[in-house]
Amino acid sequence: MIAPPQGGTVPEIQTQLEIDTPPDTVWRILADFPAYPDCNPFVTSIEGRQTVGERLTARYEPPDSRATTQGLTLRHFEPGVELRWLGHLGSPYIFYGEHSVRLEANATGGTTVHHSEHFGGVLAVPLLWLVRKNTERGFEAMNTALKARAEASPA
Repeated sequence: MIAPPQGGTVPEIQTQLEIDTPPDTVWRILADFPAYPDCNPFVTSIEGRQTVGERLTARYEPPDSRATTQGLTLRHFEPGVELRWLGHLGSPYIFYGEHSVRLEANATGGTTVHHSEHFGGVLAVPLLWLVRKNTERGFEAMNTALKARAEASPA
């Protein structure tokens, strides 16, 4: 993550959910970028190679908001553990978001999913104020779809 200004905090959205399947099953769904149009109501497509440092193109469709297509950089791709990318508007010093989906095996044999995005740049607070509600709803829609698909998939 790009560091916030000294003394500043990074605005963020954080969600967490429990899925009754192991992390490998959840990971197969997260890493299946070509299937996103069929199973992800928030990030409806991601195109590009799954190699850290590669440029990706993603389409976001937050509820009750205009869809946007954005260039991203894949920051972390650790199978069964974490998928993380960074997007920005112009320069990351203006506005950036680092999106992460991190998987953790839980005591019941299922998966705890930590789904978050950290925002920064000089316009982070006012822009997030404008889009927070619909972005949070997009996260929840993605989480609900991920849980349903994972729990319906063979382990």
